Amino acid sequence: MRTILALMVTGLILCLGFGWAAAGAPAMSADEALALLKEGNERYVSSQAQHPNQGIKRRISTATKGQQPFAAILSCSDSRVPVEVLFDRGVGDIFVIRVAGNVANTDETGSIEYAVDHLGTPVFIVLGHTNCGAVSAVVKGADLHGNIIPIRNAIFTAVTTAKTNHPSATGEKLIDEAIRTNVWQAIEDVFRTSPITVARVRSGKLKVEGAVYDIETGAVTWMGPHPKQADLLSDKAH
Repeated sequence: MRTILALMVTGLILCLGFGWAAAGAPAMSADEALALLKEGNERYVSSQAQHPNQGIKRRISTATKGQQPFAAILSCSDSRVPVEVLFDRGVGDIFVIRVAGNVANTDETGSIEYAVDHLGTPVFIVLGHTNCGAVSAVVKGADLHGNIIPIRNAIFTAVTTAKTNHPSATGEKLIDEAIRTNVWQAIEDVFRTSPITVARVRSGKLKVEGAVYDIETGAVTWMGPHPKQADLLSDKAH
């Protein structure tokens, strides 16, 4: 009876799509995962996409055996930023968290923790993009209201920092600086509010980096780890 009950519970977990009991950690390092993302983006930019893991065998495999994504990516919801497409990856390859402005509030951070802790992704990327409407709106002081307010507040911190660090920047130049700063801000917010993620980085099980996608060229500019990562992970910061 216990065996039957255990099988029923496992089946329910898989049906719901949680699947950490079956998935385990991907058998690759953070550097290998980053290499796959970079190679995929290069193929996409050069119109040589291979569209891996998009056939029926992959669908059946992930449906029956669970998911084993090798990367977690927090990106903007902008329709011009199709994450799996721009990295030339397929079903079950990337755990994507999408929200306007690629901010890391409570729901996003919880989703990140699920990816890096339960699924064991070795790399987590915050992906900003050029011409970001959410960041532009905050820079320009647009009248935002409703449930967009928490998103605006998260971006506002980044915009304020960008203005402080680049006092002469205005117009599109300021927006570009704010987009990059907003990537760093999201990483900082994750480190500040997620002891789980911090522990993964400290233990060497997770690498966290920032990047910006150019919606015109299709190329991703890799920013590397947060410039103040050591301070953000220190005992004093927690």
